[in-house]
Amino acid sequence: MSHKSPKIAELIKHLQGREHDAHYLGFFECFNRQLFYEAHDVLEELWLECRKTEKDEFYKALIQLAGAFVHLQKDRIQASGKLFRLSRGYFVKYPERYEAISVKAVLTLIDDWHDRLESTGFSENPLKVDNSPHLALPA
Repeated sequence: MSHKSPKIAELIKHLQGREHDAHYLGFFECFNRQLFYEAHDVLEELWLECRKTEKDEFYKALIQLAGAFVHLQKDRIQASGKLFRLSRGYFVKYPERYEAISVKAVLTLIDDWHDRLESTGFSENPLKVDNSPHLALPA
């Protein structure tokens, strides 16, 4: 058990007993509240259990997506661009719908945010409080 586990358990306790793993649901909840670092940590616990399975790279892609926004929150624009590209590279291996979400919509979100960075030559941070990304919760 990592030192992060008690904090993660607290973040996801209200999501226990649902159709999807609480860590997976917690990722989306944290992400949509702009808690990108926490989203990363919550899903990382599940990813560590699922490595070397078909979900391995899917969870890794979501973790990297959250990481890209962590970098934007810290004004590390180049690093953010790199993680958007890495995340996209994993997502394209999955079907249009996977694990109850639209992979197509996630790819559109990644492309949009990467294009925003690229349009300024990776010199301006497009992330603002009023334009933060949103991922549809698993259905």
